[in-house]
Amino acid sequence: MPLSPTRILIIGAGFAGLCATIQLKRAGLERITVIDRGDEVGGTWRDNTYPGCACDIPSHLYSFSFDARWDWTRPYGQRAEIFAYLQHMADKHDVRRHLRLGVEAQSSRWLDDRQLWQVTLGNGELLEAELLIGAIGALVKPALPKIDGIESFAGPVFHSARWRHDVDLKGLRVALIGTGASAIQLAPEVAAVASHLSIFQRTAPWVMPRGDKPYSKARRWLFRHVPGLSRLNRWRIYALNELLSLGFLGNRQFQTLMRWAGMHHLRRRLNDPQLLAQTTPDYAPGCKRVLVSDAWYPTLKRPNVSLVTEPIERIAPQGVVTRDGVQHAVDAVVVATGFVVTEFSALTNTQGRGGADLAQRWMQGAATHLGLVTHGFPNLFTLLGPNTGLGSNSIVFMIEAQVNYVVQAVKHLARHGGTLEVRAEVQARSYADVQRRMRATVWVSGCKSWYQSEGGRIDTLWPNFTTAYWWRTLRFDASAYRMTARPA
Repeated sequence: MPLSPTRILIIGAGFAGLCATIQLKRAGLERITVIDRGDEVGGTWRDNTYPGCACDIPSHLYSFSFDARWDWTRPYGQRAEIFAYLQHMADKHDVRRHLRLGVEAQSSRWLDDRQLWQVTLGNGELLEAELLIGAIGALVKPALPKIDGIESFAGPVFHSARWRHDVDLKGLRVALIGTGASAIQLAPEVAAVASHLSIFQRTAPWVMPRGDKPYSKARRWLFRHVPGLSRLNRWRIYALNELLSLGFLGNRQFQTLMRWAGMHHLRRRLNDPQLLAQTTPDYAPGCKRVLVSDAWYPTLKRPNVSLVTEPIERIAPQGVVTRDGVQHAVDAVVVATGFVVTEFSALTNTQGRGGADLAQRWMQGAATHLGLVTHGFPNLFTLLGPNTGLGSNSIVFMIEAQVNYVVQAVKHLARHGGTLEVRAEVQARSYADVQRRMRATVWVSGCKSWYQSEGGRIDTLWPNFTTAYWWRTLRFDASAYRMTARPA
């Protein structure tokens, strides 16, 4: 049976949106429109331009398996290389003719009588499609700290995800609030130019060695010219990361190994008793995001760097005041406090059957089937949706597994029906299984992290191996869905 010319609207042109567009086109579906609020493809790798921005997943695992990049210059891809790869994918696979850049979806509404989605853009324009794919991801809305007086600061204040390239930090006294993934990447770069860098830490992170020396010309030549070597290296890295997942999923032996590796790295890099006390985590490794860096601890030892662990009380016009009454004089404040991922704010104003609001539904417990489909929201697929984030391994692997499932579902829909909606009982079983498995993981071992909602529930991470997710998305199961006929 030939495929009907289904109209497909994809929101987001990062890794997920590009992968979906490429694979849908390869399946013979061409009526695709991709919208993105940015002026170029790339998503997170377009928007984050802070100095030192790089990936913390090995580069050979951080590209599409169907069109992998082998000429990486180093073990961990830097922002410019990843961004260039995504631009290349858009050009090579003829994605650009489907793009509408510089437009943002303000709201999405399911019209049951017409069995289609109506999306309102920021300019007031309406787009309609039989099928809607949210490929926005979680790293969209910067998490801004609620600090008294921050608006009164006399100098520039900006988030790492909205880097101010018009602000020259050379010779300035800079405050860096946060010690997460972005902070440990940008801190060495800022410390190299600032007259003084004050780093305000709430919780000490677990930091593992990175080993990120640039590849030699000989090694890059081997990757390029020896058949199968790069692919073998890719699978080696994947298998190692999958094995390390045991530590996140509750295996005590691997937890012990992770703790030893983290403490060995810490003690080898720092010998100052005060710094050792300040940087030793008091929670299980993996409960918060594990970071990888060889430059973080040496940066803390620099004479122009101070690590402040006293809580921030407020920000004054000329500096940051901590709870002990000390005012730390600074000229600029950089906030590196991550993103809001538990509010699912990127899908605000998405209304399904009966006007049900998707973000509000998920705030009460983000029940989905495979993170991809939600009961009450027909013909809607959410890539990188609830409970599909990872504590280890490559999110690109998860994206490809999801897109494989979505392509099968869309082909089934285009051949046989008008709407697909996951059955309520299937969703309930799927969500219950996720929450049951979550109880055994390190993520619920007692720390407070951005993985958790206000009530402590974790609707962000996948509590199993990525191979388990791949297996569950390998085949589309039509029996899990209620189908309705296409309207005349």
